[in-house]
Amino acid sequence: MTPTFAELDWHKMSQQERDLGLNNGVAVTGSADLVGCWEQRSAAMRQRHPAHLDLRYGPRERNRIDFFEAREQGPTLLFIHGGYWQHRAKEIFATFAEGPMAHGINIALIGYTLAPDATLDEIVAEIHGGIDYLAGQLPALGAASGGIVVSGWSAGGHLTSMALSNTHVRAGMAISGIYDLEPIRHSYLNVKLGLDEAMSRRNSPMMMAGGAPKPLSLVVGSAELPLLRQQTADFACHRARYGLPVTYEEIPGANHFTIMDELSSPKGRITTLIRQLFERTAG
Repeated sequence: MTPTFAELDWHKMSQQERDLGLNNGVAVTGSADLVGCWEQRSAAMRQRHPAHLDLRYGPRERNRIDFFEAREQGPTLLFIHGGYWQHRAKEIFATFAEGPMAHGINIALIGYTLAPDATLDEIVAEIHGGIDYLAGQLPALGAASGGIVVSGWSAGGHLTSMALSNTHVRAGMAISGIYDLEPIRHSYLNVKLGLDEAMSRRNSPMMMAGGAPKPLSLVVGSAELPLLRQQTADFACHRARYGLPVTYEEIPGANHFTIMDELSSPKGRITTLIRQLFERTAG
């Protein structure tokens, strides 16, 4: 019998088992085609909203933000892309702005320097710098001030959890994220990341005593790799243990890629959860 994800112990896995247990591209047949569709739809989205693309928040090439206005004085969601901190770009994810924008929520998509050109410490710092910049620009962009809700997928889910401590962030929506980096450090993914134990621990939300006391919604697909489902469930328990506001939900039948359909749709579950975060944290 296959063990449940709650019974998994990555320490007892072989290197091959651990690598496959984290490899979404291998696990999901046709994932490259799915991402190709995202890219095509996102290119069209950027053509429809060209006014505020590639706003520079820092000195490095990827330190740029795209801002899509849904309505004047609307609230703003910042989305952080995934790719295990070493792949992909904000431009691929513009299509996922459509769900929240249908409800008057402005969307900003942030780019960041990828490993190995940046350490994880540096990537986290870039996200905080981008949030600080965006918060200062919201009045000029015609958006409401009063705090940003941050969301992200995969590695972006991890960066969302790390961004909660920023004073400009009011809540988070983390999708299929990584919250304990130790399995990553002991996998093929660390070739480019170059994590040592100290960097892994200081960037692992599950290794921290407590956390930011702001609402955080955690979602993962029920058809995702067991190690990733375990990461999300364990982090939800961690926050609950410290009395921090958290919700946990598995999206039925969703894998690591199809879960994003719940953000691109105005009626998607993730879109609904984001709307609820804005409502719960309204000033």
